[in-house]
Amino acid sequence: MGTISSLSYTHPDKDVLFSNISFNIQPHQKAAIVGRNGAGKSTLLQIIAGELQASSGSVAINGLLYYVPQHTGQFNNQTVAQALGAEAKLNALHAILGGDASPQHFTTLNDEWDIEERIQAALAHWQLGHITPQQNLQLLSGGEKTRVFMAGITLAKPDVLLLDEPTNHMDIAGRELLYRFVAETKATVLMVSHDINLLRLAGVTLELNSNGMSAYGGNYDFYKAQKDIEAGALELKLDDSRKQLKQAQQKARETEEKRNRQEARGAAAGDKGLPRILAGRRKSQAEQSTARLKDVHNEKIDGLQGDVAALRSRVERHKALRFDFGMPVLHKGKVLAEAKAINVEYNNAPLWHEGLSFTLLSGDRVYIKGGNGAGKTTLLKLLMQQLQPTAGSLYVAELNCLYLDQEYALINNSLTVFEQAGQYNHLNLPEHEVRMQLHNHGLPREVWDKPCSVLSGGQRMKLIFCCLYLGKNAPDMLVLDEPTNNLDIASQEVLIDAVKNYKGTLVVVSHDKNFTDAIALDKIIEL
Repeated sequence: MGTISSLSYTHPDKDVLFSNISFNIQPHQKAAIVGRNGAGKSTLLQIIAGELQASSGSVAINGLLYYVPQHTGQFNNQTVAQALGAEAKLNALHAILGGDASPQHFTTLNDEWDIEERIQAALAHWQLGHITPQQNLQLLSGGEKTRVFMAGITLAKPDVLLLDEPTNHMDIAGRELLYRFVAETKATVLMVSHDINLLRLAGVTLELNSNGMSAYGGNYDFYKAQKDIEAGALELKLDDSRKQLKQAQQKARETEEKRNRQEARGAAAGDKGLPRILAGRRKSQAEQSTARLKDVHNEKIDGLQGDVAALRSRVERHKALRFDFGMPVLHKGKVLAEAKAINVEYNNAPLWHEGLSFTLLSGDRVYIKGGNGAGKTTLLKLLMQQLQPTAGSLYVAELNCLYLDQEYALINNSLTVFEQAGQYNHLNLPEHEVRMQLHNHGLPREVWDKPCSVLSGGQRMKLIFCCLYLGKNAPDMLVLDEPTNNLDIASQEVLIDAVKNYKGTLVVVSHDKNFTDAIALDKIIEL
């Protein structure tokens, strides 16, 4: 179905993103591309889709290809019909129905007299029955735009589908539709995603890493199990290399001690009866032999030290970072918020059919559940007192609240990474200790002087954890608004671990079922 051969991509600033990527796509195969943020997954998909030119290599795809992009802002000036590639056919149909019998209209329509009904049926299937083909895309939410492009698959009937983070802005109902579609479609699917439930539908997992592309013959769970086996093998190899290094160092010491003893005995006995020139030659030969032996030992030790350092680096990359939000001081059971029939007015109408009433206690772990447009983020703003209800009453206690959204907007994009960390250095730690904490939180030296605006989602999350550590100010309430949207899988696992172990009050908005299932939520507010 498709062959990707020796693909490389270099940024205009000469920075190499990836090189020599090769793999095959089999007919009807469902394959997922995974890898850390910034590895080039979306760029690779754009190249395969023909949206971007590779620096070298080739792409050969047999059959009709359809691409669903991750970012849809560039289509905001288009109508739904234009985004679906159906505008010309619709215009031709309407012209013919209006009495214009020009031959070009019939050629354009190509006997697709039911095109209007097919568009509406496709939109309705993807829960977009409320929009029209003439509607502008900029009026739609991110999840709705993605579903418009998914509806286009029904119209185009492609052989090969390229999906780039398709669930990023979808609510739970939209995700379930997508999961069912991917599971049932006969088309070949190549997808980039950090949605673990979607990755579980793939039959092949392709990992894009610094060494190229590694193929694993199974879904995400199989891939994860194989990575764990690899990590265990690396640990064993590291232990073995350390033992070899220790033995080589011991052997070198013993050889050195033996040489010293021999020299001492030789000096004590002297070279009696030997001519001076012969004694000197013998001493020189002994020294040369010792030097060669020492060089052999040193070379072996240097090689083993290099092996140990390289293996240690690989093992560290496999190990998950561990962060925490600190220990809140509020005792369990204190009333933090109490809502009585609250509502918010939008366009002269209440947002919710019935006012919301609930009590939030310290220690609660609350899941705010609802579809796109249900008012979840509005409720978060009410709880954080960024918005006041237009009906009902809302009490919110004084507390230290930390709000994390999908952009990790707590970070100031105009600051460098080091400057951002410095803003939270309330203990006035010396600069070298701040840098040490950046390193400990998974932010290497090469990003310290970069503006925060260039950080990936995972790097932004790590910087937040570093700032919390430096500030020594544990939140009483943690509010998470779609926190996994821009995180790679490794960063998601770090966040899940930290949230699971957080002892304060937790309020979560998320359509990521893998995340919400993992963090032990015990109360639901359904909108």
